[in-house]
Amino acid sequence: MVNSGIKEVVKSKYGEAARRVAAGERGGCGTQASAIPCCDPISSNLYQAGEITGVPQQAVAASLGCGNPTALAQLNAGETVLDLGSGGGIDVLLSARSVGPTGKAFGLDMTDEMLELARENQRKAGVQNVEFLNGEIENIPLPDNSVDVVISNCVINLSADKDRVLREAFRVLRPGGRFAVSDVVVRGPVPADIRRSVELWVGCVAGALEEGEYRSKLAAAGFEEIEVEPTRVYGVEDARQFLTAQGMDVDAIAPQVEGKFASAFIRARKPVEPQANTVQH
Repeated sequence: MVNSGIKEVVKSKYGEAARRVAAGERGGCGTQASAIPCCDPISSNLYQAGEITGVPQQAVAASLGCGNPTALAQLNAGETVLDLGSGGGIDVLLSARSVGPTGKAFGLDMTDEMLELARENQRKAGVQNVEFLNGEIENIPLPDNSVDVVISNCVINLSADKDRVLREAFRVLRPGGRFAVSDVVVRGPVPADIRRSVELWVGCVAGALEEGEYRSKLAAAGFEEIEVEPTRVYGVEDARQFLTAQGMDVDAIAPQVEGKFASAFIRARKPVEPQANTVQH
């Protein structure tokens, strides 16, 4: 019931965000009537102007991420990429550009309104090597060993079953494939009541993993070469307005919050299956 409840909250809020974008508003942070209860600087200034040239404005407006995984994943021509929680499609469109006509970019999302928006953005961009799939990141509708790179932009923290998500990502990756996601992480101990309030701001739904826990879950799923690289560390001033609205004494809790939450780029690799395991007939 808890997992189902979280999923419905996420679908509702991101569906509302997509409807706002379709109506000409910005979908996430930075709008007074935002559907998503987070605010700048989480999802502002993530993309360089040159990167988003030719990308439909509604794809940019619907970006609710916390990083820029396509810039950090080092995508290569001809690769197949899967974006978990693809939203309005900005990272899928950027990935399609990077892998070129011989490659392919899949976007996976469970929110009908976001999928409709993403497909419209694909049509506007005139991009052919893209396919948006309706489904959940805990149950990826792709076969085993079918993609070269799994990316995601501040979505895995929204899942109530992160272990399942990471196992699914491992399953669909080809041997030697790469996991390259942006996500929110917690750095060190934070009192539970403060953590809950700050996570609502930082991750939109309380669920960000502690950095070491993220590493452990990736290893348990089978990944190797695991790296967690902070890309934007948040201070108490970033969350002051939100925390004050929650009735919290920001100056009193500042020492327990400062620098404890960050956007990070998380890398890992699926091991290459050793040739020795091949059965000879």
